[in-house]
Amino acid sequence: MFRIFLLISMILSSVFAEVDANLEIIKKANSVPKILVSVATDTREVETLNKIKKGIADDLNVSGHFEIANVNSQTAYDSIPDILSLSNQGVGLYLNISAKKEASGDFTLMTKLYNVGARALILEKNFTTSQEDRYIFLAHKAAISINDFFKAPSIAWMDKFVVFSTYKGAGKADIMIGDYTLTYKKTVVTGGLNIFPKWADKEQKTIYYTSYNYKRPTLVKLNIYNRSKDIIMDSDGMLACSDVNEDGTKLLVTASPTGQPDIFLYDTRTRQKSQVTRYSGIDVGGQFIENGSRIVFVSDRLGNPNIFAQGINSTAVERLVYHSNNNSSATAHENNIVYSSKDSDNELGGKSFNLYLVSTKTDSLKRLTSSGVNQFPKFSTDGETLLFIKTYAGESSVGIIRLNYNKSFLFPLTGGRIQSIDW
Repeated sequence: MFRIFLLISMILSSVFAEVDANLEIIKKANSVPKILVSVATDTREVETLNKIKKGIADDLNVSGHFEIANVNSQTAYDSIPDILSLSNQGVGLYLNISAKKEASGDFTLMTKLYNVGARALILEKNFTTSQEDRYIFLAHKAAISINDFFKAPSIAWMDKFVVFSTYKGAGKADIMIGDYTLTYKKTVVTGGLNIFPKWADKEQKTIYYTSYNYKRPTLVKLNIYNRSKDIIMDSDGMLACSDVNEDGTKLLVTASPTGQPDIFLYDTRTRQKSQVTRYSGIDVGGQFIENGSRIVFVSDRLGNPNIFAQGINSTAVERLVYHSNNNSSATAHENNIVYSSKDSDNELGGKSFNLYLVSTKTDSLKRLTSSGVNQFPKFSTDGETLLFIKTYAGESSVGIIRLNYNKSFLFPLTGGRIQSIDW
């Protein structure tokens, strides 16, 4: 069973988001403000605030819109910071943070942002959570607020949950949710083999996932808050929901009712499915493109896994990628595709699966990673950020690539190995 799972993981493509990614990856040359994040001297919540401080600084750094100042300067929350000293050290923005716990148990992060050059308080906001263990989301909200204040390109994706499956041992995989840095993690499905989670709604209340805990592989819809379940379908062999359309009414499901995996369109309102691809080999990982009129998918119809497109109501198949002969795990929008490709003995030694960005209208090709096994890419909704899974030197991480800033970041998972992911 696990060997089948590994094979599926190598060829199943990830989901497609509405993006407008530029093919040319360039680092923005404009200077960015230097910001210092500081914990107020008169706070009692020092331990949690130091973690929040790091989270905010990391978020602002990942955004590409700010430079983090590595200098020491602290002041009481309601006091004016040492403007002269900060200015002499090249600091342009000063964020002072504090916190308080309410009798109700709520935890509130308080923030004040100063413009050092203007000697003025320019932004003051509080953020509250009823669950202190989710403090990292307060950091994300604060960073998003600062970014929005300066009208920089959105980083709202930082405040979303990711959902992922983690391999725990032979025939065992759990479903977890967390923030994109994996600072916060919570198991939502455990026991047996549970793989290929996919968000079912924009509100991130429900997920689809494949369970191998029934007589046959079964596609389950789960409300992660009230724990209600709905059995969608079962199938022999491979079964996975690979994409959900914009309003959640249609799914693309890879199923194997006749022994070979094909792609089916499932209507959540009528609970009816219709077959989209018909091939005697492997067709998997369908993704909606062009407002749901076409799909992109992975197929071995030319002898090796590659990326193809087909209309929902058509049988004509178009090959999209001509680089390499082992391509999978694709995400795309309009003319651009990011996919995972097996490279043999690259310059860093050993075999690896790297991510490539290609245009369907030109011959342009850009490699985004250089080592390890990089799979399941997924664009953020604004197209500036790519989420993926990286496995290297025995460690499994969530990878983030900021496409327009030529910056990448890794957030390792402690304990277990990430098998598939969605956000």
